[in-house]
Amino acid sequence: MSFERIMGLEVINDSEYQLYRENMAPILHSFGGSFGFDFVIDRVLKSKTEHVINRVFTIDFPSKKIMDAFFSDPAYLAVKEQYFNRSVKSVTTISMHEKSKVND
Repeated sequence: MSFERIMGLEVINDSEYQLYRENMAPILHSFGGSFGFDFVIDRVLKSKTEHVINRVFTIDFPSKKIMDAFFSDPAYLAVKEQYFNRSVKSVTTISMHEKSKVND
């Protein structure tokens, strides 16, 4: 079983956010993590939050424990501080759940 987060963001600076993604990807991969889906959204029809969402993605980890370790890793936190905090206005966790392996 792996662990998946479905996230919604309000990205306010696309170029800074792209730098965040490029710089955090090697750290993410070193923890066995990866992105599953990634969407740029121009219209939300229904939402459970007042936050604007213009980006939706899934991020997968081998386990919840590994996910927690990634998000508290000093190298990741430095990248987040440098790029993410200036490029994202709001973060919405849509779902976090264990995921069984499915053949595509």
